[in-house]
Amino acid sequence: MKLHDDIHNYYENLVINKLQQMNITEENKDSDYLADLCCLVLNQLPPRYIRYEVDMAFYMPQAERLQMEMNVDSAIRSAIKFLTERDKR
Repeated sequence: MKLHDDIHNYYENLVINKLQQMNITEENKDSDYLADLCCLVLNQLPPRYIRYEVDMAFYMPQAERLQMEMNVDSAIRSAIKFLTERDKR
């Protein structure tokens, strides 16, 4: 078993998808900014390790899914604020 191939944090995909929805991509931000942003966001969220995406989609209650999405949104906004304030210095 290779852990890096077999498991991942479910929040990673939620964060990437939300950033794309917010149009925060490599087309308008540099890779260092995106890496910093993702690290800051993911460090605010509890890890949720899974093997297969379909398991989460099938077994997770809708209310829990919505809460996770709201947590991602809040964490992204907080991280953007932090990076913006840092860049002003």
